[in-house]
Amino acid sequence: MRDRSVRPLVQGGMGVGISAHRLAGAVAREGCVGTLSSVDLRRHHADLMRETGRSRDRALIEQANLVALDREIRAAREIAGGRGMIAVNVMRAVSQYADYVRQACRSGADAIVVGAGLPFDLPELTADYPEVALVPILSEARAIGLLVKKWQRKGRLPDAIVIEHPRYAGGHLGAAKIAEVGDSRFDFAQVLPAAQRLFEDMGIAPIPLILAGGINSPERLREALALGASGVQVGTPFAVTEECDAHPEFKRVLASARAEDIVTFMSVAGLPARAVRTPWLARYLEREAVFREATRKRPCTLGWECLAQCGLRDGNAAMGQFCIDHQLAAALRGDVEHGLFFRGSEPVPFGAAIRPVRELADYLLAA
Repeated sequence: MRDRSVRPLVQGGMGVGISAHRLAGAVAREGCVGTLSSVDLRRHHADLMRETGRSRDRALIEQANLVALDREIRAAREIAGGRGMIAVNVMRAVSQYADYVRQACRSGADAIVVGAGLPFDLPELTADYPEVALVPILSEARAIGLLVKKWQRKGRLPDAIVIEHPRYAGGHLGAAKIAEVGDSRFDFAQVLPAAQRLFEDMGIAPIPLILAGGINSPERLREALALGASGVQVGTPFAVTEECDAHPEFKRVLASARAEDIVTFMSVAGLPARAVRTPWLARYLEREAVFREATRKRPCTLGWECLAQCGLRDGNAAMGQFCIDHQLAAALRGDVEHGLFFRGSEPVPFGAAIRPVRELADYLLAA
């Protein structure tokens, strides 16, 4: 990407704070693409939390998160030592989307990766930083066509596109409804040829396609490359490495989760999501219908309105009814009783063992 030579392995962005500078830097140091999740990184900085942890001053919290993002990018680059690439994942659905994108560029990110929405405005936001690679995350051919055609009219094309399969991925999923998560239109064998035909019809050079979701072995990585992908994006297996920025208990929960412990539900952001059935999530799902019946508009529980649209705050009964930042922050601390532990559907490569990033990268990229 952007004339940088990297191994065909991208670490997925995982928030809140799961993929921060230690993980992203370690992945890049192996010649791959390490990815910081941009949301609420102040939680990794004691001084910023002292200033904002109990604050309801939205401007103060937002500024603290920009300071944290700058620190994390610089720390990741130092760990990487000039190898690989440092990317920043920014959810289109967060209220600070534009600010995070601009700050990531100013702080020296090599790439901006955007999911949870169609980033039609990303070329304008990054116009002053043409050297930064732009990578949208999409799930189906129709969305790829919409975005590429709109960007082409602006004189910019994606440097790569991550194609994420909702059936396997963790966190927020690229389907409108839970019932659509397993739809065949998301199958890689359909999406890749359709995207490649689209590029031919548009008369443009093929855009590198990176497959995400369910890649947990060298065999699956090779299958992805055989389909015509330029690389793969991997999330959960990196979340259970030694260098992952989360609490050890977070890693234990993800690594030991059984298939029956992994559930799909409607997130507060209005997208299906996949996570481990922790005590908090089990209690929430048991009472979800009650929460929906009691839906009403209310002030943001944390005072800084992290999402542009929030089912709990906005009183939207079709969306989840909980504070996602609060529950994800609990998971970051390893609080099994109260945390929301996003996870992909497939087993992790080393079972319950927590291994270094280097071992995972070498395993997945084995010839």
